[in-house]
Amino acid sequence: MKRTTTMSATVSALAIGLAATGTAKAQDEVSFILNWVTAGEHAAVYYADHAGWFEEAGLDVDIQQGQGSAVSAQRVGAGADDMGISDLGTSMVARGAGADLVAVMNIYANSPYQMYWLASSGIEGFDDFPGHRFGNPPGDAARAMWPALAGVNGMDADAITWVNIAPTAKVSALASGSIDGTTFFANYHHVMANAFGDDLRWFAWSDMGLNPYGNSVIANGEFLAENPDVVERMVRVLQRAHLYCAENPAECVEILPEYASGLNVENEMANWMVTTRLMSDEFSTTQGLGYFDPARIEADYELVDTYFDIATPFDPATIYTNDFIDPDVVMIEVEQVSN
Repeated sequence: MKRTTTMSATVSALAIGLAATGTAKAQDEVSFILNWVTAGEHAAVYYADHAGWFEEAGLDVDIQQGQGSAVSAQRVGAGADDMGISDLGTSMVARGAGADLVAVMNIYANSPYQMYWLASSGIEGFDDFPGHRFGNPPGDAARAMWPALAGVNGMDADAITWVNIAPTAKVSALASGSIDGTTFFANYHHVMANAFGDDLRWFAWSDMGLNPYGNSVIANGEFLAENPDVVERMVRVLQRAHLYCAENPAECVEILPEYASGLNVENEMANWMVTTRLMSDEFSTTQGLGYFDPARIEADYELVDTYFDIATPFDPATIYTNDFIDPDVVMIEVEQVSN
């Protein structure tokens, strides 16, 4: 049979093939800042990278270390990072101060905040806090939300003194007596329990009348407006990864030392298992993992508006969206137990 393919046709076909290949391999870059340094709570984010799920979705994700929710909210709000993780209440404060950000997926449907102190300090409970020194990094989410806890319980927010400490210095500062108390997320309870044993005292904020949404995935507003498809792919991968890791915790946590040497897998497993409890509520298990309840958003906004100086009030409906949540990806039900 006579070959009829011309040189020009061959070159044209080759060019089309190369273009198609290039398009398939093109990756959308996303700078993603964590709320904190790498730990068990971030197992799903890193597993998505480890398993190649970001790449499969056409995403080149640069995971940045965090320094507290206030910092991640500020960076995403200013466009220094495209997306990230930040406490929702802290993000609302940042939004009122001009940060351009939108929450696109909830992670902590239950508040993770807990207060810690030592029995040997003489503090017996919340009513004994006035006059004592509590230490936290300036950007810590619980520190930022303290006025709300104080107000809900009838205490002047200035009744305690906040001391600036490094993110990794909570245990050492409490042990040395340079501070009388601190805060930690519930998924870091094992750190405090291992360090102080029977001398440790604590309570969960949710037991003291305050249970706002916690860590959420946020996106820069301009980035979201210009790249809704990128944000949707990020959310869908993160939904998939968080569900997978809730169902397969050991597989996900075991890969963390690949990203942060020195992590203790057993400790980070304890962290992640509490994280799964924080993720599970009536909405994440029925409406889609990461779904925001509009009524709770309004209640959280009222809380923040009551106890913080929101420089520029805004419609709470504009701080979040459920548009990118896949309703078919629902969180497993996890028994809610105390640490």
